[in-house]
Amino acid sequence: MIIKVEKLSKKYGEFEAVKNISFEVERGEVFAILGPNGAGKTTTLEMIEALQPIGGGSITLDGHDVSKSPQAVRHVIGIQLQSSNFYTKMKLREQLEMFASFYHVKVDPNELLAKVDLEEKADAYPENLSGGQRQRFSIATALVHQPKVLFLDEPTTGLDPQARRHLWELIRKIKDSGVTVVLTTHYMEEAELLADRIAVMDEGKIIALDRPEILVQNLLDRGFSKEETVKQADLEDVFIDLTGKELRE
Repeated sequence: MIIKVEKLSKKYGEFEAVKNISFEVERGEVFAILGPNGAGKTTTLEMIEALQPIGGGSITLDGHDVSKSPQAVRHVIGIQLQSSNFYTKMKLREQLEMFASFYHVKVDPNELLAKVDLEEKADAYPENLSGGQRQRFSIATALVHQPKVLFLDEPTTGLDPQARRHLWELIRKIKDSGVTVVLTTHYMEEAELLADRIAVMDEGKIIALDRPEILVQNLLDRGFSKEETVKQADLEDVFIDLTGKELRE
């Protein structure tokens, strides 16, 4: 276990965004958090990442109490940057060196770019990258200090199917290197293919948590079926059944 969340809660005024949730993330797994917009996913991640104060409960990450040792936590996690955080007048290799300096470490930019299949773009600028390349470079910036846990917030949103699958392969390689990956996504196929375990959130609560195949089987065991499909149910059916609604805009 590398992350332990116990009775976590968060309020904004009278609105309770996260409601007394508990779960654990195992070392080396891909753990996905699914939920409609407003379910509490981002708030939960930001508390785990020590980006905002914990409202109630506790979080332990790699042995560190997140509320008491936020700096220690930040040095063992990597967070996918949004492209708006890139510097437009700096080459990719220069940006990686700069991000590494924030952690007082040295990196080989070419080696890191090769890991995300961008070695030929070392002297390019962010505006010269495609959407998929920007996402892969974003992940490279999160890996400069060799984190133990990588957080990816909807990493393939807006990508075409080919770029999306390329990123899936990258995430698998990162997992195979021993890094724990925590991701959120609105793509059910993505979660089903990548995640070892999935937590489904709605209205601030975790309403299901298990391996994808078990969540699907539980739905089938309740008598669910649909016509003309290769298999009787998939993770999207589980998601809609559990939340009682289709994906929200």
